[in-house]
Amino acid sequence: MANDEYDVMVLIGDSGVGKSNLLSRFTRNEFNLDSKSTIGVEFATRSIQVDAKTIKAQIWDTAGQERYRAITSAYYRGAVGALLVYDISKHQTYENVTRWLKELRDHADSNIVIMLVGNKSDLRHLRAVPTEEAKQFASENNLSFIETSALDASNVELAFQNILTEIYRIVSSKALDQGEGSGPVLGNDRKVLEISKSADAEQKKGCC
Repeated sequence: MANDEYDVMVLIGDSGVGKSNLLSRFTRNEFNLDSKSTIGVEFATRSIQVDAKTIKAQIWDTAGQERYRAITSAYYRGAVGALLVYDISKHQTYENVTRWLKELRDHADSNIVIMLVGNKSDLRHLRAVPTEEAKQFASENNLSFIETSALDASNVELAFQNILTEIYRIVSSKALDQGEGSGPVLGNDRKVLEISKSADAEQKKGCC
């Protein structure tokens, strides 16, 4: 397997929920108060350790505006994981999760691993989406769930680590079951993970 293959993930959700800052916090440990809405799709990369293996993740930050929907949905097809993000202080962004989830499942691989993320948990005094309500929705739709804050970095590392670990273990199990010799696969014989000997984190183009 070539060393430039990545485990591809997408960040989806309404504009303004903090997707870009979640990505920059995870990949560069940065937060930008003046972050602008993403135009189209941007990405960043990082490597993490799972079971003593190095997993190279390429994470795509998609625009939340309607006018970019046709562009961004094309990126769902190659993704093996998705963080579906809403703002805990804006209930409308949570209500729109249902639409985002349908769009994702219409375009992505049926085996995609999805995590529901309630971002901006630092805005506790403005909370509009009860944690238990979101937990129940996640349970009913077979999603994992976590609340994060890109501002204070709360649970950001944990969110990405958890979903990447889940993806790794699922595809590793599938590879063992299928007796694949060319590396883990997920649906349609797509290679989705690069396991390298180096433990050094890799970072490429980021976004704010």
